[in-house]
Amino acid sequence: MKPNAVERAEKRVPMAIAVQLSGHANVQGTESTFTENVSANGARVYSVRPWRKNDKLYLASLPGGFRSLARVTYCQSLQGQGFALGLQFLEKTQGWVIEVPAINETQLSA
Repeated sequence: MKPNAVERAEKRVPMAIAVQLSGHANVQGTESTFTENVSANGARVYSVRPWRKNDKLYLASLPGGFRSLARVTYCQSLQGQGFALGLQFLEKTQGWVIEVPAINETQLSA
């Protein structure tokens, strides 16, 4: 691990999923793109548009019924090849490719 790197609480799984992004402050419409990796609470997604940290956007999976309001945690330039966004899901529907495991009452009392 790099000296100043922060370790993630949850592991990301490499997975390309077709998604649509919408809600850019300066560009109307939707952008069809894909994920690089995913977790239960977020994803790394490619975009042709630059986004600002803490921007809010809507992500929808294609195909499928997953939708979420998401927060941009970072926007990394890919040297003329677009941008990589770190997204944190804020309000999500069921049906994401990775779900948070349910905690039962036995685990809570342990």
